[in-house]
Amino acid sequence: MTRYIRYQEADSDGVHRYGRVQDGASGPVVQELERAPWDLPDGSPPDEPGEIDRTHPLDSVRLLAPCEPSKVIAVGRNFRSHLGSRPAPEVPGLFWKPPSSIIGTGEAIVLPPDARNVHPEGELVIVIGRIASRIAAAAAGDHIFGVTAGNDVSERGWQQADLQWFRAKGADTFGPLGPAIVTGLDYNDLLIESRLNGETRQSERSRDLLFPVDEIVSYVSRYVTLLPGDVVFTGTPGITSAMDDGDVVEVEIEGVGVLRNPVVRAGGWPATRRRGAGR
Repeated sequence: MTRYIRYQEADSDGVHRYGRVQDGASGPVVQELERAPWDLPDGSPPDEPGEIDRTHPLDSVRLLAPCEPSKVIAVGRNFRSHLGSRPAPEVPGLFWKPPSSIIGTGEAIVLPPDARNVHPEGELVIVIGRIASRIAAAAAGDHIFGVTAGNDVSERGWQQADLQWFRAKGADTFGPLGPAIVTGLDYNDLLIESRLNGETRQSERSRDLLFPVDEIVSYVSRYVTLLPGDVVFTGTPGITSAMDDGDVVEVEIEGVGVLRNPVVRAGGWPATRRRGAGR
């Protein structure tokens, strides 16, 4: 099992780096890497990326979202406990979240001024490590780099009102990821939990997914080519509840760690000119 992070040093002027977390004499340290751990130009299976002769104490760096995906794909209604009275789907129900929704642990989930019923959704997230196009489920594991924790933040009113879930699940900051990507875990049986202000709201294992991870990745790859660093949210369990300004949400995946984000509400919209108004 290996943990990878994406981070900034305190004096880095915004430059981000990838690193591998290791045990050090005085606590965990980050071994700096020369490239993303899945960045393999020859298309071969993921291996150990090149190390740079620099390490940092883990508590001295700022953790970022652990990857920068070109695509964020998500599966809805993938736990029976989340379906309520709705029938089980016959195929994975897919939707998109824009990469601009992604934030890291510690960053604030910002509720738009007109958001009224926003729910956190704790999820197991798959990180792709090798190009996947029209692959069989049996081969999916060869294309998965590792797993992380995700929060598929969702505005329930907008889900009901809009043609697509563009606002409801894709608003800025509605896709927290982190704190690390972990390889070597059995993604078919991991505990998924979410907490709101320290109170457990969701708790179920990934073995209860209606569509297992390998089937999801295979199904997505029929229609969309998955690239290294892309992510797939696999679905949320149980019944969710609303959050608001001042709350703190935690999503914990067994073996991965805790993704923790405060919640704040944005101010009003900036003034805009009415259509047809003169200059």
